[in-house]
Amino acid sequence: MTILFSATHARVTRLGAAVAFADLNWTISNTETWAVVGPTGGGKTTLADTLRGRLSVADGDITWPFLDGLRAAGRTINWPADAIHLVSFKEESRAFSHANHYYQQRFNFIEPEDDLTLSQFLHAGVTAAEEEITAAAARFRLADKLPLSLIKLSNGQTRRARLAQAMLRKPDWLILDEPFTGLDTASRADLAALLAELAQRLPVTLITRPDAVPDWVTHVAEVADGAIRWQGRRGEYRPPATESGPMTVSKGESSGEPVIELTAVTVAHGGQTILDAVSWTVRAGERWALLGPNGSGKTTLLSLIAGDHPQAYANDVKLFGRRRGTGESIWDVKKKLGLVSPEIHLYFSAPLTAREAVATGFHDVMAYRPTTPEQDAVIAGFLDAFGLTPLADRPFRRLSTGEQRLVLLVRGLVKRPPVLILDEPFQGLDAAAVAAARRWLDTELTPEQTLIFVTHLVDELPACVTRVLRLDHGQVQNEAP
Repeated sequence: MTILFSATHARVTRLGAAVAFADLNWTISNTETWAVVGPTGGGKTTLADTLRGRLSVADGDITWPFLDGLRAAGRTINWPADAIHLVSFKEESRAFSHANHYYQQRFNFIEPEDDLTLSQFLHAGVTAAEEEITAAAARFRLADKLPLSLIKLSNGQTRRARLAQAMLRKPDWLILDEPFTGLDTASRADLAALLAELAQRLPVTLITRPDAVPDWVTHVAEVADGAIRWQGRRGEYRPPATESGPMTVSKGESSGEPVIELTAVTVAHGGQTILDAVSWTVRAGERWALLGPNGSGKTTLLSLIAGDHPQAYANDVKLFGRRRGTGESIWDVKKKLGLVSPEIHLYFSAPLTAREAVATGFHDVMAYRPTTPEQDAVIAGFLDAFGLTPLADRPFRRLSTGEQRLVLLVRGLVKRPPVLILDEPFQGLDAAAVAAARRWLDTELTPEQTLIFVTHLVDELPACVTRVLRLDHGQVQNEAP
């Protein structure tokens, strides 16, 4: 047995001497596979940074004994992070940075010459042979995506691409931050099986939801309020109860006026059909679930509605009775929509506080805009309703991933838009935050507001959702759950 990491009464601090962990005690060996769980903002990602030596130790002791063996074998290890690879939700590296792109660019089918393809991304920073890269792409069901720009991949496809690249780098220890988030059922099962195989060959640590801990994990650490509140064998861990409810499907017709009308909408690129003659009518006050596997066309469909996709003008797409391309501006479209998505999070990098980030929802931008006293009062009410008031003046960048996601969810709700589009809005949220958000949607949406909710986890759907559109390979499959 080799000890990978050992912390004894460690006082861990962030930049600026803020205390991350006051008294950290934790030992990990190479015979153990750990899952780190806990509430939103509890310190899970901070713990991953501690494992990689990214934070300072002000008192106590933290060591990485396994690094001695690597150095003895001739490896150059300056920092623990040289041997410990983290895969989080956002790619920001020398190979690719979202700061160099803008949100709508992912829907632009004119490929810039300097666009990074998936193939180039997988090659970046690795010494693997071409056969290994091709095999890794195939293993993660990305072989047919290799020529595409990385920015054009769906949320789930991008996650699989980052995992594939992590495997190609042959890390000595792999830490995965919410690896199953954004993946459809088949992809989650496939990834769990792959990680089970991988865990036989190298240490793997998962940051995941308490109800998503795989069977092959041996130990669980629950983190809350900047401390490990529980640690032990997986079989002894009891995750908190989660709220969910059965989904019902309305059979009757709505009497509301159509707010979204798609007629035989077809989108293709590079010889690949993304949407194939999709027709869909959504009326005022209806609450829809949009379901389908990764790459089925959901994000493309939503981009047509939100005015972000240029092929909306070549298709029969009507919003509030007006066909796209008849003179309305992008801002005319967006002022009636509220949009929440993982992709928006990737591009949200302005230096704002949590309060200011929420306020951008009134203006449909990702940069600071002044607000009126009336808007400030609305923002304060939303922050209070979602338990975000203590974080209101904290820099958005310094919030945990889950806290950022919750802030951006509130950003999409704050102007109470006629049409609310929530694309996997609960990614990175703990069970309590999900339950609170579901209750808000069930009780606070007005009868006139229309909801489109995208998820891979049907249990996340609010009880108010009564209709379903399911896509697969760009085609409507049925309207039943």
